Amino acid sequence: MTEESLIEKLSKPSPETTGMMKSLKGDIIILGVGGKIGVSLAMTAIRAIRESGVKKKVIGVSRFSDETARRQLEEYGIETIACDLSDYGSVAKLPDVENVIFMAGRKFGTSDKKGLTWVMNVNVPGIVAERYKNSRIVAFSTGCVYPLISANEGGSTEDDPTDPVGEYAQSCLGRERVFEHYSETFGTKVCLFRLNYAIDLRYGVLFDIASSVYNDEPVDITVGYFNCIWQGDVNNRALLCLDQCTAPANILNVTGPDIVSTKDVAERFGKLFSKKVKFTGETGDLNYLSNPSKSIGLFGYPNVALETMIEWTAEWIKEGGYSIGKPTHFEVNDGKY
Repeated sequence: MTEESLIEKLSKPSPETTGMMKSLKGDIIILGVGGKIGVSLAMTAIRAIRESGVKKKVIGVSRFSDETARRQLEEYGIETIACDLSDYGSVAKLPDVENVIFMAGRKFGTSDKKGLTWVMNVNVPGIVAERYKNSRIVAFSTGCVYPLISANEGGSTEDDPTDPVGEYAQSCLGRERVFEHYSETFGTKVCLFRLNYAIDLRYGVLFDIASSVYNDEPVDITVGYFNCIWQGDVNNRALLCLDQCTAPANILNVTGPDIVSTKDVAERFGKLFSKKVKFTGETGDLNYLSNPSKSIGLFGYPNVALETMIEWTAEWIKEGGYSIGKPTHFEVNDGKY
């Protein structure tokens, strides 16, 4: 699979997304578009708009420390704005837009720069929520706001209490609370998009496991189970959630339907690579697991199944496909990233 064909798969709009664009009022602005998911999400949005036959802009906002991402977006027909979202004055100058997808945040390095993590994950949402309190906001969050649980429990639901472990997860709950406050106080329509483990062939928990197996390195099975979902499905669900924004804020778990065994997936990659799998660590009973029944009821099952993601990942690695160099640290269950 080439990178061109990968991007085509990641940014393919579903018929439902294309149909929604016909009724969605206003343009779309994606804040934090320069991250791992943002570029393909913006591309999905513009493709859906074009296929729907409507006129609508997609605006991507980021600091754009990576000029490659900005160039990709602009070549695709997406307007870009360089902006530091932690700066009140810069955010105030952003255009009025009815539909906001908020993706900015900080995870890795949390243990070293705790203050920056809280600024990015709590203060920035406050700045954005104030600026766009009259818009619909889909705010990316994480399943890490739930407590660690056993695989036998079937995954946390949106009605379960939160109990984040570690400062990263605590700050993510803080982000949610800020958006909830604006939703309750000003009637801002919000959807909290609790995602765990998007899969792109260039990164993700499957890539991490497969790379270890392919390079004859031991796979850490300290965390024995996880959820994951194809990033292309994430992109479509995030856009469809613009129609799921409510006041008070709506909450949706977004992930695949499977509770996936780390050991079983590693063994599957071993067969695909004709490699003997080595393991390290002792599997405990604590996992980040979400139950996506609510979002599946709204949007249906993801279009790309787990086995397909495994096969695509194996093919990507065997053919020398590159990594963006951002490991998920899925094996961490103490909240220290």
